Amino acid sequence: MLLSIKDLKVTFRMGAVGGVMQRSLAVGREVNGQQVGVSFDVPENTTVALVGESGSGKSVTAMSILNLLPSNAERHGAISFQGRDLLAASLPELQSIRGKEIACVFQDPMTSLNPVFTVGQQLCEPLIKHMGMSPRQAWARAEELLAEVGMPEPKRRLNAYPHEMSGGQQQRVMIAMALSCSPKLLIADEPTTALDVTIQRQIMELMAKLKDTHHMSMLFISHDLGVVGEISDRVVVMRHGLIREQGPVSQIFQAPQDPYTKALLACRPSLTENPARLMVIDDHIAAQAAAERGEQRVEAVAKAKDPNAPVVIEATALTKSFWLKSGVFGRKEFKAVGREGRGVSFKLRKGHTLGVVGESGSGKTTMGLALLRLHEPNGGPTGGQAVFHGAEGATDLMTLSKQGWLPMRRRIQVVFQNPYASLNPRFTIGQTLLEPMQIHGIGANDAEREERAKALLVKVGLDPSVMQKYPHEFSGGQRQRVAIARCLTLNPEVLVLDEAVSALDVSVQAQVLNLLKDLQDELGLAYIFISHDLAVVRFISDEVLVMKDGEVVEQASAEEILHHPKQDYTRRLIGAVPKGWREGAAA
Repeated sequence: MLLSIKDLKVTFRMGAVGGVMQRSLAVGREVNGQQVGVSFDVPENTTVALVGESGSGKSVTAMSILNLLPSNAERHGAISFQGRDLLAASLPELQSIRGKEIACVFQDPMTSLNPVFTVGQQLCEPLIKHMGMSPRQAWARAEELLAEVGMPEPKRRLNAYPHEMSGGQQQRVMIAMALSCSPKLLIADEPTTALDVTIQRQIMELMAKLKDTHHMSMLFISHDLGVVGEISDRVVVMRHGLIREQGPVSQIFQAPQDPYTKALLACRPSLTENPARLMVIDDHIAAQAAAERGEQRVEAVAKAKDPNAPVVIEATALTKSFWLKSGVFGRKEFKAVGREGRGVSFKLRKGHTLGVVGESGSGKTTMGLALLRLHEPNGGPTGGQAVFHGAEGATDLMTLSKQGWLPMRRRIQVVFQNPYASLNPRFTIGQTLLEPMQIHGIGANDAEREERAKALLVKVGLDPSVMQKYPHEFSGGQRQRVAIARCLTLNPEVLVLDEAVSALDVSVQAQVLNLLKDLQDELGLAYIFISHDLAVVRFISDEVLVMKDGEVVEQASAEEILHHPKQDYTRRLIGAVPKGWREGAAA
């Protein structure tokens, strides 16, 4: 057995209260008065997936193997790697194992790669340290590694810095670095979560190929059972610090035993079915218990959309360019949206959702930000029209002055992808919600604004008592709810949602998507929903734009796009969506 974990328990010291040290148990739980830990094995040449929601303990379990945990963590139990006890290993022993025998690929490559060193310098470091290579040998091997992971122009990329690469390219660099010393075990912690479906497909296929080529094992951490079903041999399902179920991937997908596993499998939006509401984990478990009692569940019915609802935004031939440096004093125009002169055109109706899908670099986010005029005005020219139809008449958003945009900001709001970066860490939740109302003069006084803020927190499923808390005290899903509440403070008519659920685990994602549908039904909001996830887009959208290289290649209803795609590019996007384990398909 390559790696064996027995009765692992991880606690974090939380500080002393009344002279007594407080501890929080992150992995393992107290069951019937006894502490129960986590136990599983990783055989040689095998991919074992650790699956669960955020906070289930899967990443803490994996980071315990090499003790990559904060200094206040305490580990108990046994972790054996090729017969060596890693819990008893000294720091020098662990440092000799890290990178050489056990390597890691983390979720966010931009925070894992050093921004001040080139890719070549970072690849050479483990080769020189662990493999004893000279700088010249390490540089040559680094180029070979980049070629092996499918990096275009590997020789040129050695001198590039991380910020000069796309997310997929950064993740390839991380994989190349992890494989540089031919490790026996690769720990991959959510390596494909924030990538678009085609890049995700490439990274999954690359990791599976390299696993076979290098004869190594992989511990693959994910919350997405669609991805897990395609890449793993065995699955370990965790919740609240305990293992709920484990077994071969075929058994977990064909005949799951634990209600939580069944709920996880059913939680993700589907390309084949489109319910009125997504059931979250607790809903599924409650429904299973009710079914066992012989009770029937009442299916939610989708609210019918008015096909003749008034148009809120009408875009015609929308284009956006950026100036790029050319020579010492010159510059050239790069067309990010509308590259062949054919800009983006669409009509967005009240209470409807326009989905915008495409790979990274397709121009979908640029189009959304251009619509909101959130790019620097001297960054490059904008063309076309985007007419906002309000009660007082039509307004072309592309020609509005800076002063004219201030009242328009009330009516068109944006929710960004990363709720960790879009909320001010120095503001309490109350300050975050009150500030836009104070700027735009909403509410007669602070007391009235505060009551409105509390009511909005209730509307998005949060308790009003969180007004005094700071963003770091919340999970990603809760922060995204705060970001949505902040938008609603201004009574907007349109929300632009830029990858607003892509970084959330499946259950939290389902909660936020249901919330968005409820708010749309109640308030008549119109959404521009930008995403790379076609299953999510199908659930929430009425019409879909498919973008590639800055242009719209296909535009139709969500059902038409999924069932009768006209373009090869659209078919490739649909084909790249992880389908999970299927009988007869390779894991």
